[in-house]
Amino acid sequence: MKKETVKITTEWIKLDSLLKFAGMCDTGGFAKELIQQGKVTVNGEVCTMRGKKIRPGDTVGVDQYLIEVN
Repeated sequence: MKKETVKITTEWIKLDSLLKFAGMCDTGGFAKELIQQGKVTVNGEVCTMRGKKIRPGDTVGVDQYLIEVN
């Protein structure tokens, strides 16, 4: 699994926006599809809510990648 750290400057970021921001998806539509298909985890649990608020300290998993949010 490849780890990547993403720094956000706000209190939180929506899950679909984070996937785009981190470069995991080219479009918001693709991010939405991945999330709705249950292919994204937040803190180790499958998350299908694209508007889920991701805060510093959370981890998001997609395929072979683990994104740590700071």
